[in-house]
Amino acid sequence: MMMKPKKLIAAGFAAILIAGAALTGSRPAAASGQDAPGQKRMQMFGVAFYNLENLFDTINNNGKYDLEFSPAGKNNWNGHKYWSKIKNLTYAISQMPTKTTPMGPAIIGCSEIENRSVLEDLVKAEAIKDWNLQIIHHDSPDRRGVDVSLLYNPRFFKPIRTTNHRLVVPELPTFLTRDQMCVTGLLGGSRVAVIVNHWPSRRGGEQQSSWLREAAAALTRQIADSLLKVDPTMGIIVMGDLNDDPFNKSCSETLGAVRNPQDCQPGGFYNPFWKKLDDGIGSYIYRGSWNLFDQIIINYNLLEGKNGLKFRSAEVLNKEFLKQQDGQYRGYPHRTFSGGAWQNGYSDHFPTEIFLVKEVK
Repeated sequence: MMMKPKKLIAAGFAAILIAGAALTGSRPAAASGQDAPGQKRMQMFGVAFYNLENLFDTINNNGKYDLEFSPAGKNNWNGHKYWSKIKNLTYAISQMPTKTTPMGPAIIGCSEIENRSVLEDLVKAEAIKDWNLQIIHHDSPDRRGVDVSLLYNPRFFKPIRTTNHRLVVPELPTFLTRDQMCVTGLLGGSRVAVIVNHWPSRRGGEQQSSWLREAAAALTRQIADSLLKVDPTMGIIVMGDLNDDPFNKSCSETLGAVRNPQDCQPGGFYNPFWKKLDDGIGSYIYRGSWNLFDQIIINYNLLEGKNGLKFRSAEVLNKEFLKQQDGQYRGYPHRTFSGGAWQNGYSDHFPTEIFLVKEVK
């Protein structure tokens, strides 16, 4: 999306484990309640991304860039609006569980959040507090003060190491944007790395600004390649609001994420959201045209199940309650503000999610 200056089953399986069954700490039970001879026992994990659209608190601690999201600013951003935003977002997240992931996604990457404090309010909200989501956050140098972060359910994901990577653009020495967060850990016991992104916006025009997103993609690829040098079997997940579509150069060439799974080679990436966009499904809309900026891209190891986890499916979570219900923008994401007027919505982006399965032996 255009950014403002500093302040995202069972078919083919005989039995699938309910991810939430791990809550007791005992061996999870099969969805059918028992194993039939010869059946494989599988566990499903959701991995989601959600651009939370300017989740700011009400305190102006960043001068002119933060003023609009304060009671004295043009948005009259007060406690009522803030807590309404928290309630709406947590309701949206609470609707992410499926039959095979009843405790919701194991991992949720987020963008457009101001600080750790707003995430603490988010995870403690009534709708999702029982999930016990944990927070990984880092303050980026972005001029607007927005960061990326990772929420995770400790029942399913165990973080090991977090690194944050700055995008340096020699041609623009004063350029500042969101750092890329890389979290390595164990998802269902399999080693994965999640790289959470919010690439530079299209401010100034798509073509004029594309080189900045290509630079961001090159950094992402560099991070991924360095991880694979250490562990060639690692599963890598690239997620975020990339401000480009799957077919744009940053994603398809610089990162090298292919449209068709059969074209993905060892060391490469597959983008399951490319075909979604081909089918007219988007996560963000601009001037009547859908984009799919909110992508979750996987590497060859996850596509082929080389480390135990295997890609199953991908979804844009464009549920009806997340959409504008009437008027000129019917069917658009129901956002927080539109034309300067408070809409009491959710976000101007739909969340996205992929599902990974693992055999339990």
